[in-house]
Amino acid sequence: MAEQIKWGVLGNANIARVCVIPAIQKSPNSMVYALATRSPELARQVTTQHNIPHVYDRYDKLLADPEIQVVYIPLPNHLHHPWTLRALEAGKHVLCEKPLACNAHEAREMADTAEDFGLLLMEAFMYRFHPRSKRIKEMVANGSIGMPCLVRSSFCYPMEEKLLSSGKGARLKPTMGGGALLDVGCYSVSVTRWLLGKEPTQVQGQAVYHPNRVDVQFVGSLRFPDNGLATFEASFISALQQTYTVVGSKGAIELPHNAFIPWEKDAVFILRDKDEERGEEYVTPAVDEYQLMVEHFAEAVSGRTPLSFSPQDSVRNMQVLDALAEAAQTGKTIAL
Repeated sequence: MAEQIKWGVLGNANIARVCVIPAIQKSPNSMVYALATRSPELARQVTTQHNIPHVYDRYDKLLADPEIQVVYIPLPNHLHHPWTLRALEAGKHVLCEKPLACNAHEAREMADTAEDFGLLLMEAFMYRFHPRSKRIKEMVANGSIGMPCLVRSSFCYPMEEKLLSSGKGARLKPTMGGGALLDVGCYSVSVTRWLLGKEPTQVQGQAVYHPNRVDVQFVGSLRFPDNGLATFEASFISALQQTYTVVGSKGAIELPHNAFIPWEKDAVFILRDKDEERGEEYVTPAVDEYQLMVEHFAEAVSGRTPLSFSPQDSVRNMQVLDALAEAAQTGKTIAL
């Protein structure tokens, strides 16, 4: 077996505990070597459960550990930029949670710094590694639905009323990069750009704002070259929506409400001919997309494969998100 890549994790976030740390430990080419948290006693359960040998009470101590090759950053959005830069400056490759940054300027600095140091940086868009996602991408590219002309996407969930009322939590604080657009709208913008293989030329947006001034519900529209259009919804105040549909001149592909996170269950989608009402169901066997993402990044760090997508792709995603936020705030159509 090839030598395992040693990972360090900055922060005891829920996404790390539930999804990414287990994925790293299941990956044959990776191991969690250290966890850094300001409250080590609160992390004892996860470090014991996953046999993490080292725990640091400060992030910079983890970055100073010469054994660590890769750092995973699941910190609140406003901390992605500073801690990614510090990790890169410490000589570590970085897998950073989405959104990569709070704006395109930050994302560009992160991407440029990675390039300057000759290190890898990737945004943790795990959905792109699921075999269902790859199959749909291939079908769209090979003309299975004709010329793609419309993408509809939603990622919405109901936040607890108590949390909404209090305004507490990173997702509801503008200074911490909060808001539905950044939190879950980033998925819709990403998948739309990925499936169409193009960049939007202009965007429009409408939002409902919390008293804290972060968007808690967002509806956006995007225009692409060759008459491509897209719409999406992102929300903290609606019933669950987690799906996308890509429509072409000859057919359509539709997903149920597990489009980005099917967990480890069989994943299905429907392919409909242009005149069909029901279509044909395709089933992809259950996998852990987080594990596939981790294994890919470790392979890239080892030099055995190129990154599936570059940090420059993430910069472009952030540019679209910036434009959508401006469109909602100003009521104007924003050109890119």
